[in-house]
Amino acid sequence: MGAIITLSLLGILLLYLGLYKAKNALLPVTLLGLLVALGFEVSEWGKEAAPVYHGMVLFDHFALSFSMLCILLTALTLFLSKAYFSAISNNVAEYYCLIVFSLTGALLVSSYHNFAMLFIGIEIMSVALYILAGIRKKDLYSNEASLKYFIMGAFSTGFLLFGITLLYGATGTFDLAGVRQYVIDTQQISPLFYGGILLLLIGLCFKVGAAPFHFWTADVYDGSPILVTIFMSTVVKVASFAGFLRLFDYVFGALNEFWTPVLLVVIVITLFVGNISAMMQTSFKRMLAYSSIAHAGYMLFAILSLGPNAASSVFVYALAYSLSSIVGFGALILVKKSQGSDQFLAFNGLGKSNPLLAAIVALAMFSLAGIPLTAGFIGKFMMFTGVMGDYHVVLLALAAINAIIGVFYYLRVIVHMYFKTAEEGAETVVMPLNFKAVFIIAAILTLAVGIYPDCLIGLF
Repeated sequence: MGAIITLSLLGILLLYLGLYKAKNALLPVTLLGLLVALGFEVSEWGKEAAPVYHGMVLFDHFALSFSMLCILLTALTLFLSKAYFSAISNNVAEYYCLIVFSLTGALLVSSYHNFAMLFIGIEIMSVALYILAGIRKKDLYSNEASLKYFIMGAFSTGFLLFGITLLYGATGTFDLAGVRQYVIDTQQISPLFYGGILLLLIGLCFKVGAAPFHFWTADVYDGSPILVTIFMSTVVKVASFAGFLRLFDYVFGALNEFWTPVLLVVIVITLFVGNISAMMQTSFKRMLAYSSIAHAGYMLFAILSLGPNAASSVFVYALAYSLSSIVGFGALILVKKSQGSDQFLAFNGLGKSNPLLAAIVALAMFSLAGIPLTAGFIGKFMMFTGVMGDYHVVLLALAAINAIIGVFYYLRVIVHMYFKTAEEGAETVVMPLNFKAVFIIAAILTLAVGIYPDCLIGLF
């Protein structure tokens, strides 16, 4: 709980720093606060885990692992923000404050043990992002992104709340342990309960961007400032999957015969919609946006095939996907600043003009495609192994086809970097020190997890 309190106070402190025009202190103070929050999470590791605050939250290894991952990803994202926010707005403190508050909600979603905390965490995480998506008030695309995200978020919240209401009507409790006990002890499950499961499934699929509830994803990712897009596509997705997995593994696992066919259909649609749409894009940013939908489909494999390795599979896959997304979107910031475009053509000749940046971007694309010796390969291998263990042979075959499609459009980036020539007079892409540090850390972690995955699998 110390991390959540620290982040809440940090957000208020950042507002005061902005009030007194202390712009230069915003980034160091934010990173220091994140370090303190991470220290609180580490200090909780190994202690006996039990629900606290009247059963509202549970800080077990599952919650701590995903919370530490969210904090790490936020720190890497904000480390890229030096001179980024000030270039698009005079009110820099609001960016940092809203990101910190959204992270606070993400930690609540990762550690909830009561439906009330799930709802509060999702709303804290989402409301801050509604503002961040549209914070460029004079940009029509940013306004569109904010409006679409708000409307679709409101719909998903409605489904989520209605589902929680039905579950409460059937069980008389918001506590996860109480709902789980109802599933175990009751021979005749109430129809209200089944309706609640379906509505919760719909609401959570909205949050993770799974098809056919993905309509907001591409436009919101495309219209938001790139750094905000990085946060949404990594921290928010990781926290949402942590909440998704905790609920269906701990509470609804015994009723998997009911919701498995529905989830199976969702996964197949998500894979094909995400990959085929990504393949058709000419914009690098929209390609990453649609590919995030496809990766949501792969991560849903762990929920479809619940077991002792489900949590570690989601964690490894989420880490691999997030590191590659940070590199991909971060490189786009530099390329767009230099070339003025987010099209694939803007990456032409990058292999010659900036070999280090091109090599790291290539590694990120290989990881997203699931090429061996990268973290992405280990994540996909663990997901495919879980599905194979449950004999979902047709799904496995369809997933393999989609993986091949993914390799095609990720390799397009590499082709443009190494086999296409930049236009005459094109500016050289410069990589600042903070970007270089983040990219190198991401590359090292991607290779380390790809070669020695046991260090993460053992956490669970």
